Amino acid sequence: MPPPDPLPGTAYGCLSPARNALSVAEPSWELTGPPETPTRRRGAQYSTRPVAGGQLPESPAPRVLRVAIPSPLHRLFDYRPAREAPACGWQPGLRVRVSFGRREVVGIVVECRDRGELPLSDLKPVLACLDDTPLPEDWLWLCRFTARYYQHPLGDTLHQALPVLLRQGRALAARTRERWALTAAGHAAGSDALPRAPRQAALLEMLRQHPHGLASQAILAQSFSRDQLKALTAKGLVERHEEPLAAAPQPDADHLLADPALPLNREQAHALSALHERLDAYHPCLLEGVTGSGKTEVYLQLIEAVVGRGRQALVLVPEIGLTPQTLARFRKRFRVPVVALHSGLTDHERLDAWEAAASGRAPIVIGTRSAIFTPLARPGAIIVDEEHDSSYKQQDGLRYHARDLAVARAHHHGIPLLLGSATPSLESLARARRGDWRHLPLTRRATRHAPAGLELLDLRGRPRLGGLAPPALEAIAETLKAGHQVLVFINRRGFAPTLACHACGWLAECDACDARMTLHRQPPLLACHHCDRRRALPESCPECGSIDLRPLGSGTERTEETLAGRFPKVPVHRIDRDSTRRRDAFENALAEVRRGDPCLLVGTQMLAKGHHLPHVTLVVVVNADAGLYASDFRALEQGAQLLVQVAGRAGRAAHPGRVLVQTMHPDDPHLRLLAERGYAALADQLLEERRAAALPPFRFLALLRLESAREEAASELGRRAATALRGWLAERELAVDCLGPVPAPMERRQGRYHLQLMLSADKRSALHEASAWLTAWLEATPEARRVRWSLDIDPQTLS
Repeated sequence: MPPPDPLPGTAYGCLSPARNALSVAEPSWELTGPPETPTRRRGAQYSTRPVAGGQLPESPAPRVLRVAIPSPLHRLFDYRPAREAPACGWQPGLRVRVSFGRREVVGIVVECRDRGELPLSDLKPVLACLDDTPLPEDWLWLCRFTARYYQHPLGDTLHQALPVLLRQGRALAARTRERWALTAAGHAAGSDALPRAPRQAALLEMLRQHPHGLASQAILAQSFSRDQLKALTAKGLVERHEEPLAAAPQPDADHLLADPALPLNREQAHALSALHERLDAYHPCLLEGVTGSGKTEVYLQLIEAVVGRGRQALVLVPEIGLTPQTLARFRKRFRVPVVALHSGLTDHERLDAWEAAASGRAPIVIGTRSAIFTPLARPGAIIVDEEHDSSYKQQDGLRYHARDLAVARAHHHGIPLLLGSATPSLESLARARRGDWRHLPLTRRATRHAPAGLELLDLRGRPRLGGLAPPALEAIAETLKAGHQVLVFINRRGFAPTLACHACGWLAECDACDARMTLHRQPPLLACHHCDRRRALPESCPECGSIDLRPLGSGTERTEETLAGRFPKVPVHRIDRDSTRRRDAFENALAEVRRGDPCLLVGTQMLAKGHHLPHVTLVVVVNADAGLYASDFRALEQGAQLLVQVAGRAGRAAHPGRVLVQTMHPDDPHLRLLAERGYAALADQLLEERRAAALPPFRFLALLRLESAREEAASELGRRAATALRGWLAERELAVDCLGPVPAPMERRQGRYHLQLMLSADKRSALHEASAWLTAWLEATPEARRVRWSLDIDPQTLS
């Protein structure tokens, strides 16, 4: 299969033997470290030597096992095999318990060799093998690819990609439960077969109504007992089975659909037909559909085709809040098991779902970012909903992008990839408009109403109450009077952005960050949203002693308080991270809203992503400028995406919608272009600006982040790293720009000083070669051990 052209900002390939370049043509490589490291350290390098046939070398009886250990080191560790070999023999993918320093850890065998770099007598033995069979091959491939591409230690990558219980050494086995069903004799028995045991007869009759049987819990809940079950078993009328707790067989599993598919309009039918053309090949498609255009129905009917062929579908959603509604819709449509994977599950639930997917019992898997690492026994398609969403990017530790790994994984398996969004990322749009991906537009809503346009509301010179201008308050009153619902969007939680002294101008600032503390009323305190420090409200100004302390600006709490006072008879639902900390609080609030009674919703971007709110006909954006004007070059793109997404909550059902966008800059050309011609026109202009400025998606970036409690330590290491890298680049004549080091946009955060060094290149291969060298240099430099550092490939934010 020929490799696709590389997509700017998207992870595609594996290290190639030539120049540490990336290519999907050679997916299997021996991991041993970055080329031409400045200091040779035993076992600390990666090489790019290909392995014949794409397979790791194996020996019938290996004498050395190379084990990946969860540690910050970019290396593998050699161990002698345990005396007792697993039933499958020693091979990559087995979990082992080993001694590492003064502790015992769980590692994963990556290579089996006949000899190592040290004498066998110097190697510690493996303490125990934890598996009878290796972990899934597709999972191991994805982890190795991720570690290479994102320049992250393989041991820590494997560790992060495993469910917590597997990291702790638990067995990879499904939890089971009892299921009771009638035997052939039980089916043949008449209603009068047990005249002297009426409760047994009643139990027999209940089981007759359930051809696939019932779980023990369901039977006991109907006031039957285990003694009655045992009595029927002894008579040969009932038999007991063990079934997996997760993804157990469902009634009528032979019939795929529980609810019939909805009719498609012409655009949806065209998109689905295009997807059906290549169900057995890598086929990347961008489904760009306006909000409410029926993208989910296209997903469902694609999954129907995939599962109907006996294969599995993986669906990624950006937020946990979207998972319950997506799960409910998918489970309502399909009779086959649908499992979820997200951080809201218990460790046991997560392991159950992971095992069900790996074994193939779960044909449909839905999850958030980390679900990309879910193994699939029979992969058939990958769907990424809201593909533009920044939450797909992990911002600490292993800084992977789930959307980009989905691209690499779909190519590796040779299966369709569908990325959907009303506001695609510029990377994906550039790819689609070049023809590398198929572009499938959906321009019409499923309802008869067109998407609500943006109306810019000039705030200059207007008074505001709780952040809302008089025209916005009037529109809210009219909407409520008509019996509809209103969404007030303000992407700032708390009561006010900060507290100020009206006498001397003092502002409540965080002692550990270059940021102001947010004023909260419930409970009353000052909180920093960057380091989570909290302190009590001062009784007077610490600078001048004045008691005239006033809140500045508005947050969700203040807007909620204002609306509750202005419309006392209308329920006000505040939905932000503070109000939804309790389990199921978010879902309960949305359930009340979906009842349809007139109400006000005050929320952050938690409400902007994919939620169907059919009774909302007015959206008011309190402060559009906060997200559009920032130092990050992606701010305008992401701010516009958020505006369009939140605007899409209005007018999704029987009544047309209206969107009021409050701004201090109504004449801004970008904002006017978005309001008048929509996101597509703005995206075209932003792409041209990015091309002229040599920014992604037309150039590739890597960002070295340095942080230390001592400013001079981070600055000195940054200067040394930049000097060393520039010298190496000059020797190699490699076309990579090294910019910095410079202070981060927020230089001091959580009591530590943050600096950045940016690498920029026209070719991804050159960027990765320089990044690998820089990583090895930092590992070999003693001063780097006293400074926390991380390398972010394809950064999505510069903050």
